[in-house]
Amino acid sequence: MELTFYGICEPTPGPRWQALYDATWPGYRAWFLSEGIERRPSRAVATHMLRRYMPELVPTWERLVDLSSGDDDTARMLALYDPPRFLPGCSQAAVTSDRPLLVRNYDYHPDLCERVVYSSAFTGRRVIGTSDCLWGLVDGMNDAGLVVSLAFGGRPGAGPGFGIPLVVRYLLEVAETLADVQTVLKRVPVHMAYNLTVLDSRGESATVFVAPDTAPHTFPLPAATNHRGLTPEWPEHAQRFRSVKRQRHLLDLLDTAQRPDELIAAFLQPPLYNTDYAGGFGTIYTAVYRPDRGSVEYHWPGSTWLRTFDTPDGTHQVAIG
Repeated sequence: MELTFYGICEPTPGPRWQALYDATWPGYRAWFLSEGIERRPSRAVATHMLRRYMPELVPTWERLVDLSSGDDDTARMLALYDPPRFLPGCSQAAVTSDRPLLVRNYDYHPDLCERVVYSSAFTGRRVIGTSDCLWGLVDGMNDAGLVVSLAFGGRPGAGPGFGIPLVVRYLLEVAETLADVQTVLKRVPVHMAYNLTVLDSRGESATVFVAPDTAPHTFPLPAATNHRGLTPEWPEHAQRFRSVKRQRHLLDLLDTAQRPDELIAAFLQPPLYNTDYAGGFGTIYTAVYRPDRGSVEYHWPGSTWLRTFDTPDGTHQVAIG
């Protein structure tokens, strides 16, 4: 399967973001309204919640709405309050050596991945990461050396809260350390269960489990897949996606891998690398965040792509599967 990845370096939303919106909005609108327009919050509610919980993002959100059609559907979707469900697979691990790094596989359906790496400074802080929902992130890093990566947390259901891509964006805009992340997550509601693996510039790392109407729970685990802590709450889902097997493999690798290259190579092999693309469980990319270098490397079985905060716009062709 041939895919094109796009690199965008645009400090504030402008023509590159507008082109992304124009290309993807029909699909995002269909997804956002897939359960019926009445299932999604009104523009007034979405705006109120964004102003209440993420006020630092409001000026950027207003800019995005102005750049797009400006209609209610766009404004509501971009606020990402109570969106439809979002269940990516994913495996992620942090190395807390003197040169820390975070490695992750993003496992999902290729048609549901933007395939955009966005470098921005929306609030003045430089952030780079893998874009989703037009301005959210599924993984990313800021100029303070904080890295955050998400994976589905293995608890069914949904509740009032924000879509996790916007939560990851918000964390990288306002936080610098693991402790900052923990503080922010105590007050920002999320709409589904996720594992957020966090690494900061001091080499401190943990996985924070978040879920609706549940206090965040920090696990001192450098690796996470698709269940809470070490024991699945949803055994059928964990078995279907081999979540325990992948996590144990990651923990073993962290104990035995002699060099970072060995760990990275393992993400391109089973059981971490998956090919059930039709079932929404195929590895679309492997990302390696290196805070000390301010870079993210994207790896595929046949190629590698390096991006930094300053890398100009570009594209990269890859083959997966």
